[in-house]
Amino acid sequence: MEERDFFDEKQEQRTHNLTCPHCGQSGEYQVSWLVRRKKNSLPRHADERDRARFAKAQSYMVRRDDMLACKNMRCRKRFEVTSLQSVAFLQSA
Repeated sequence: MEERDFFDEKQEQRTHNLTCPHCGQSGEYQVSWLVRRKKNSLPRHADERDRARFAKAQSYMVRRDDMLACKNMRCRKRFEVTSLQSVAFLQSA
């Protein structure tokens, strides 16, 4: 089985407060994330090795946006998102 079989995937937009490195102005930006939430149960055709991998799996998010454009009308330069992690684990509910 592949890792994708253990998770439900969906796209999400989250708001983060970031600062433009060029002009120094901070603002709220929409950052796109791919959210992978662990399924409640393992698919039926899983073997023992897949059960062990499923037990260790955790829900997580992967950041999709690497570059954003500054919201300051005078600046409008693109900058790289370095202050946010590219992968973040989600807490179990």
